[in-house]
Amino acid sequence: MIPSDLTLSATQRNALDFLLSRQSAWPLVAPAPSKAELELVLATALCAPDHGQLQPWRFVLIQDDARQALGEVFVQAARARDAGSDAERARAKAMAAPLLIAMAAQVRKGHKVPESEQVLSAAAAAMNLLNALHILGYGGFWATGLNSHDENVKQALGFRQTDTLIGFLYVGTPKESARFVSRRRPAAFVRDWRPEGVVVSQA
Repeated sequence: MIPSDLTLSATQRNALDFLLSRQSAWPLVAPAPSKAELELVLATALCAPDHGQLQPWRFVLIQDDARQALGEVFVQAARARDAGSDAERARAKAMAAPLLIAMAAQVRKGHKVPESEQVLSAAAAAMNLLNALHILGYGGFWATGLNSHDENVKQALGFRQTDTLIGFLYVGTPKESARFVSRRRPAAFVRDWRPEGVVVSQA
């Protein structure tokens, strides 16, 4: 909640209200963002922090009939992991939203920018996607799970062997109104550093 005594412009207040009201939405139904809206949403991902200007973000859009094909990929991957599993349950995961975005980091191994930072950049891009979708009135749900760590799934989606799949973003319109989520105050996760035994030199 924004403190009432905080001096903000209307634009600032509206933007912060949107950020503070974002939450993962489920279930998701049609419609998904239009082509123009989706292009705008993806443009926000490219504003993520990017150490070394490597632009590691990679996105694959799965929509319409392609979701059924992805469902088959999920089924085959589940059977490969465990022949005795109920693999058909994996098929439904590809049909759970009108649009899925497979998100990955195209990692450049051996670069001076650590691989972990390249992956973190992709994760920051994913968060930008979620915020932009929320601002436009759509819902987003970032899922990981076994499929995000499955080499067969990654290969089927056309990613490189060195790419890191960071998850699937389910996109659509929330079927239900957002429920109130009680959040703790930031102070529960923040502390000031009080140096002990550190001598600060005087100029």
